Amino acid sequence: MSDQGQWQVAGNAADVYERALVPAIFAPWAPLVVALAEPKPGERVLDVACGTGVVARFASQRVGRTGGVVGLDLNPGMLAVAAASAAGPAATGAPIVWREGSAVAMPLADGSFDVVCCQLGLQFFPDRSAALAEMHRVLVPGGRLGLMVWRSIEHSPGFGIFAGALARHVSGEAAEIMRAPFALGDAEQLRKLIGAASFRDVVVRPVAGTVRFPSAARFVQDQVAGSPLAGPVAKVSDEARAVLAREIEEGLGPYLDGAAVAFPIEAHLASARR
Repeated sequence: MSDQGQWQVAGNAADVYERALVPAIFAPWAPLVVALAEPKPGERVLDVACGTGVVARFASQRVGRTGGVVGLDLNPGMLAVAAASAAGPAATGAPIVWREGSAVAMPLADGSFDVVCCQLGLQFFPDRSAALAEMHRVLVPGGRLGLMVWRSIEHSPGFGIFAGALARHVSGEAAEIMRAPFALGDAEQLRKLIGAASFRDVVVRPVAGTVRFPSAARFVQDQVAGSPLAGPVAKVSDEARAVLAREIEEGLGPYLDGAAVAFPIEAHLASARR
């Protein structure tokens, strides 16, 4: 199974993703990803692997009503939630168009955008080099790239605890699904990939952040329900699921603050020019 296939969600998982996982994990990083490419009023922005659209919504505010934003994703469920989340009047933001399509064969014209953003998508693409080449193709000369991937799972102890428990109580496949988001954690590998796609002025830097959930139990429940883990976890017994949750909650003991849980996570932020 490709990394991209491992990280597709189904059913109401996209709703859980937007409601629970976006604010707890992804939203704090979205302004940083957008700022990497310095979008200006009136510019056109593409958000690749947009998911439920948190980066696209931030970009819309940056470029204003005279600009334009396209959110591209392979998953129609994610796009449906993205469209619903961005619905309603936007007094200051650019209109957002949601497009279904692959990052390795974008249904978009050459030189269509001033800015391309990609938050936590590159590590899942079946051909990362092809996806970066597509990002380069759709940018205007001098266009900017802002990209984010997680560092290795060792820099995110909460997810490391989760992956270990999944391996013991669910399956190796489930553990690999949990580890897949951290599969492009080497900064030099990332820098070479971007440079090989003919981007210039490539800068990659590590940045630390925090994952926050109201409780350890919510962390387990929401991560399973809002991700491809739902399928493998549903196949095991109630007893195995209870042991899984208990082991993760115990492992998160050092990161508890009252009922809430907060643990560190690190990303690589990359910028470049066409």
